[in-house]
Amino acid sequence: MKEASTSKVCPAFWAEKRVLVTGHTGFKGSWISLWLCSMGAKVTGFALPPPTNPSLFDLARISELLTHVEGDIRDLDHVCQVIAEHKPEIIIHMAAQPLVRLSYSQPVETYATNVMGTVHLLEAIRRVGGARAVVCVTSDKCYENREWEWGYRENEPMGGHDPYSNSKGCSELVSASYRSSFFPPEHFDKHGVALATVRAGNVIGGGDWALDRLVPDIIRAIVAGKRPLIRNPHAIRPWQHVLDPLSGYLLLAEKLWVDGAAHAQAWNFGPHDEDARPVNWITDRLCAMWGDGAGWDLDGGEHPHEATWLKLDISKARQRLGWSPTWRLENALAEIVAFNRAWLRHADMRSVALNHILKHEAGEGCLPGDVSGMDAASVLAGEV
Repeated sequence: MKEASTSKVCPAFWAEKRVLVTGHTGFKGSWISLWLCSMGAKVTGFALPPPTNPSLFDLARISELLTHVEGDIRDLDHVCQVIAEHKPEIIIHMAAQPLVRLSYSQPVETYATNVMGTVHLLEAIRRVGGARAVVCVTSDKCYENREWEWGYRENEPMGGHDPYSNSKGCSELVSASYRSSFFPPEHFDKHGVALATVRAGNVIGGGDWALDRLVPDIIRAIVAGKRPLIRNPHAIRPWQHVLDPLSGYLLLAEKLWVDGAAHAQAWNFGPHDEDARPVNWITDRLCAMWGDGAGWDLDGGEHPHEATWLKLDISKARQRLGWSPTWRLENALAEIVAFNRAWLRHADMRSVALNHILKHEAGEGCLPGDVSGMDAASVLAGEV
């Protein structure tokens, strides 16, 4: 269930650190903000309102735990103002348009947010100063996808077929340019900014209610008593629970703070190789864990291009950071079922989410047998 790692997130490090999280109202942003607050960090969040209803941000009442600033990453002056006012020491940049299919209908907004948003964040850091460690989050889809069977390494070419994927490749190039031009590692003693980028796999977890994303679509359909429609069942992705890459981001930020330029580069935080699985594998197991006769059907309509095969090579993070994924895919799916059951029975979702974080830190987690066979009617009746 758990692979031992030599390095773990250090709560004592984060106590009293001033941290800016952009995109803190989103799925990943909400999880990392809650984690940071639980460790005593002084978090400022900068983002648009939550992109979904329900949202983890609202359900876990995260706005009560941090300084919540509503704003648009496309507004350079506002970004500069927030950094000048709140003086973050560490910045984790997550603000993004995160959906492939939406990028086909909104390409301009996707590039404006994902590319120019990164420009604005880095330019604000350049102008205002003060930040020591900066982690810019992109995606595994930033790579030029050649549909090969081995994992992409950090030095592979950037690319991207669709506007979303391409915008993430562009964002990586923007960060690389700012690092070379304004924050060169060899002159860290002069500018004091350690800038890294991070690329995760297909991140899944409780608290994700986005449209056109596999796991939320499956859960929505099952809860509604319908059979989810799957459009690309044989596509292989590097699936991972959201807390695994987030642990990598936090660990990297610690290293950037302590070691500066030594880690100011690009990093992959993906799952175990064997957890790169086809979509139908995920769907079959989620339906089986949920029970109540849940199943799925093939969506035979026409759909935009999506990659068929995509894996990440995480050797660099293993060897240089001592980071490894904690939860295997089966455990991640079990945690998602448990999270959604708790939500359906109107549990305190802040407590539920914090419990997931504690279990992850301890290397514990649900097993598939812990959640299988419970029918939806029992869940809705509050019997779990």
